[in-house]
Parts: sequence; C-alpha cells; structure tokens
Amino acid sequence: MSPLRLPGPPHRVKDPHQLIAESGADLEGHGLKRTMGLFQLVCFGVGAVVGTGIFVGLSDSVAEAGPAVVLSFVLAAVTCIFTAFSFAELGSAIPVSGSSYSFAYATLGERTAFLVGWCLLLEYGVSVSAVAVGWSQYVNELLDSLFGWQLPAALSAGPGDGGVINLPAVLVVMMAATLLVRGIRESAGATAAMAVLKITILIMFCVIAFTAFEHGNLTPFVSHGAGGVTAGASLAFFSYIGFDAITTTGEEVKNPRRNIPIAIMICIGLVTLLYCAVALAAIGALGPDAVSDKPAALSLIVDQVTDSTVGGGIIAFGAVVAIASVVLAVMYGQTRILMSMSRDGLVPRFFERVSPRTATPVANTWIVAVVFAVPAAFSSLDVVVNLTTIGTLATMVAVNVAVIVLRRRNPEVRGSFRVPLYPLSPLLGVAFCVYLMYGTGWSTWVQFAVFLAVGAAVYVGYGRSRSRLAGRAGG
Repeated sequence: MSPLRLPGPPHRVKDPHQLIAESGADLEGHGLKRTMGLFQLVCFGVGAVVGTGIFVGLSDSVAEAGPAVVLSFVLAAVTCIFTAFSFAELGSAIPVSGSSYSFAYATLGERTAFLVGWCLLLEYGVSVSAVAVGWSQYVNELLDSLFGWQLPAALSAGPGDGGVINLPAVLVVMMAATLLVRGIRESAGATAAMAVLKITILIMFCVIAFTAFEHGNLTPFVSHGAGGVTAGASLAFFSYIGFDAITTTGEEVKNPRRNIPIAIMICIGLVTLLYCAVALAAIGALGPDAVSDKPAALSLIVDQVTDSTVGGGIIAFGAVVAIASVVLAVMYGQTRILMSMSRDGLVPRFFERVSPRTATPVANTWIVAVVFAVPAAFSSLDVVVNLTTIGTLATMVAVNVAVIVLRRRNPEVRGSFRVPLYPLSPLLGVAFCVYLMYGTGWSTWVQFAVFLAVGAAVYVGYGRSRSRLAGRAGG
C-alpha cells in the first residue's frame, strides 16, 4: 500500500474506478447522451446561477451591508472560488452525474454521502422553490410595465406574503419540467439562449445606472461594520448557488474531463464581475436606501433613472427569463442527483429510469416538479434562502475535504485539472464556508440540525438496508 494512502477507509466507500465504470463516464452515461459542448456548459452554469439572487436578493444583501455589499459579493465569490477549484478537480477526475454526492461516496463513505445528497436535495430542490417565488415577483412587475395591472396578491404570493397561493411560481416549475423531459439538447439550447439574454440585460442595467452614478451614495462605505459585510456575504452567497450544477452534467457533456473544470472557472469569474458591477451601479445610482428591501430593485432603479417605465419593463422581462433559466438548470441538477442516488439503492429505483425515447428521466423529473411546486406555491422567499445557503455551504465543506481524501487514498485517480496551492486551497475553502455558515444566524443552524436529523433517520430507515454497495459486500 502506498504510504500516501489513508489507513482504515470509512464505512462503505465506493471505489472511484467502480463509480466511473458504472456511470459510463468515459462513454455514454447510463442511457444519457453526450450532446453539450463547452459553450453550452458555460451557459448552463450561468443559467443555474444568475437569477433570483441578483434580481431579487440584492436588496436583502444591501440591507445588511449597505454600500459595502460589493465586498460581500467578493467575499462570497472568494468562498466559491476555493471550493470551485475542488469541484473542478473532482469533476474532472470523477465525471459522473452525482456531483458532491458521488464525490463524497468515493471518499468519505456512504453515510456522509447520503447526508450530502440530502443537503443537495435542499440546495437544488428548495432553491427551485425560492427562485420560482422570485420569478413571480418579476412577472407582476412586467405585467405592470406592459399593461398597468398585476395579478391579485391572493394568486401571486404565499400565505406568508399576504396571499393564498403563488400560481406563477407553480407555472414556471411545470414549464421547466416540460422542457426537461423533452431532452437535454432542447433544454441546453434554451438555457444557452436565456443565459445570453440575461447577461445582456444586466450589462444594459449597468450602462443605464452608471449614467446616474454619484460617489456620495457610497459613503460611508462600510456603514454597517464588518458584521454587516459578513451577514451580507451569507445572503449574497445565495446568488452564487448553482455553479456546482455543472458537475451534474458529467454524463451528458462532451469531453467532461476537460470541459467541466474550464466551465466552472469561466462561470465563477463571469458571474463575480457581473454581480460586483450591478451592485456598484445600483447603489451608486440612487443610494443604498433606494435598493434595500425592494424585491424588484433593478426595475425600480431603471424606472427612476430614465423617468420611464419602458426601461424597467425591459429589466423585468430579463429577470423573468433569467429566473426561469435558473429553475430549468437547477431542476436538471436535482434530477441527476436523485438518479445517482437511485443507482446506489439509497432512494427508490424509479428515479434512475431513463426514457429510451427522450433519453431523460421522465418520472424523476415530474416527481421533482410536483414535490417542489408545493413550497413554491405557499412559501416566502425569505424562509428558504438562509436554510438553502447553509445546506449548500455544508456540501461545499464536504467537497473540499473530499479532494484531500481522494488525493491521499487514490492518487492514481486524476483528471485534467488539479487544485492549485494544494492543500492550502481546499483548507481555505473549508474555512470560508464555515465562516459564512456562522453568518446565517443561530435559528438557521437549528433548522439545519433538524433537517440533518431527518436525513439521518431516512438513511437508517431506508437507504442503509437497500444500499447496493452493502449488498455486494454482503452487508
């Protein structure tokens, strides 16, 4: 045994070579087809990231950090960059659909992998609901710009926001599911088109807002102190959630060992530049008070700067398209996570079934759509943002640790990308993730602890006894 290998592997570790072989990662993946190129993959990443976090959540981050929200976005980006290095290495070395779940299974063991998968259900699934709620807000803004009326609150907001049911949120989830079951080529093409459109819209916003830029609106810059910057970064982190969905395409992207790490790096860099520019332009135009706690802040800013509803209507249209693309991309990632867990026997087998006609997991997709349309219909955006953030950060901690374990236990498993400044980089990734988790507040920690306890109970009651890996090992 190599002296670099760790003694005593954890409970039920799945050999990385077996994982790759079972998924067909270097061939065709389990009935899935390789149709996505690098450009489509980058657009898929941007499509999964840029949406509610910047179009809706910016106002919440500004409320916490003031003008220093730009620093909050940078802090959140730094956290993502260190973890993105780890995702890029693992996605290149183990290019399968399971993302963080599969990486944890190959390094940290089945129990940890199940809890990572459980957190991914929170990240991908609940964030779909949150994003759908944000979509509904901008649909009303668009209707107001175009026709001068909005949907009644009873039909466009959940009970926590003064309504009864959020029908637009349900609609966007179902539209995304319909497109996903038609095929990955159609979904990738639609996501690419929407990604290009929303980048164009955000650049247009910056151009308009910077015409009204005043330096005085940025002073005092750190008005809420360092604690405000940290709290703002914890909220701003929600704006970056989704870049890891790139690694869920491992069985449907061409040349995954090369394209996955490149796409992750491009996506993070592009999104960070966009977010910092939008935040600076928004606050510089009208000041933090005009942005804070305004759900459709970007449209309102353009309306005031241009003294017209036309520009705001265009921004609202861009937000509707942008947020719809996030729902599409994140739901895709959710279904692929469930597919991987189903292959391993940890969730029911119907989640892994792929339609021979469309080469998509049809039943899986519709189940996900129905289940997460419910919180979209009745939940408030604020209720789920922090819980989704802490769950995502927890999976990122696991990914950073997984890189270290994989290098020591299986040094022969490697792809085209290696984490720079190893092992400092993944250790910093862990540190930044824990720091932002601290900023989510104690009530979020309590909710997360309950969520993990439920996940552990599900594993003990269902997954542990049905695990295919345990069956092959005789228990």
